Amino acid sequence: MIALGLAHLAFAWTLFVLLAPLIASLWWRCGLLAATSLLSVISFDGLSMASYARSLTDDLAISSLVVLGWLTLQRLGVLRPMAVSRRWVMLLVFAVLALTLYPATLGLTYFDPYRWGYNPRPMIIIVAVIALGLVLMRNALAVVMLAAATLAFTFRIKPSENYWDYLIDPLLALCCCGALLSLGIRFVYRRATESRRSATLSAGNV
Repeated sequence: MIALGLAHLAFAWTLFVLLAPLIASLWWRCGLLAATSLLSVISFDGLSMASYARSLTDDLAISSLVVLGWLTLQRLGVLRPMAVSRRWVMLLVFAVLALTLYPATLGLTYFDPYRWGYNPRPMIIIVAVIALGLVLMRNALAVVMLAAATLAFTFRIKPSENYWDYLIDPLLALCCCGALLSLGIRFVYRRATESRRSATLSAGNV
């Protein structure tokens, strides 16, 4: 029952986050959130829209739900956008988790870290150390993502018994790796542009 409720939240928040930039008015955005929440429970052939989406994506990780909730509050003006430096760190943490887990899942290596998730005490200690570092860096979103995933695993609010399924999912992995790559390309392009501009100014002053 809890898993189905989380699926409804994931559907409503994802649709809202995607559509909200098209609407400028805060009141209309509130109406959009209500509409997406209502749409998630509308039933077709005995299944809700959220259930159909869940059948395609499986259950999202708890950390993904935290991101969606964070973005929803941001679209509603409750939270401010993250600083770029903190966004870099958050993306890097979850990209490393993805690159640790998914090469084996795709059959690219014989090393299987997924089995760690069934007896995850060492993993939880590592995640706690990472979270402590993120607290010192004041990266609230990444801390909440890791803490919420760990607490959810402790209380087993999802059907899965594997800690990895609470920490990360394929969609979050793709988004983090893609966003990190995009930020990296923009950073390199910006530095190259600044270098060319500096070289041009130096040549003009000669």
